[in-house]
Amino acid sequence: MANQYKFLDVFTENQDGSLTPKRPIFVNGISFGPGVTFQKGVAFGGIDFHLYKYWDIAAEEKDGVLNIMGFYQQ
Repeated sequence: MANQYKFLDVFTENQDGSLTPKRPIFVNGISFGPGVTFQKGVAFGGIDFHLYKYWDIAAEEKDGVLNIMGFYQQ
């Protein structure tokens, strides 16, 4: 069962508008984590996370990796 996470609990929004994961994440077969920074229009696992900025994240955590399953608005 998926848990709910706030977007800014998973990602840091940098001063230049880019996003950086705060922890290791897995989405659609792709793993990445802290140290990866991406701008709007860049897709990881087929997802431009900027399109879901501030939405809630449905995910499951396993072995310290957050498996993102979807996004939803409150």
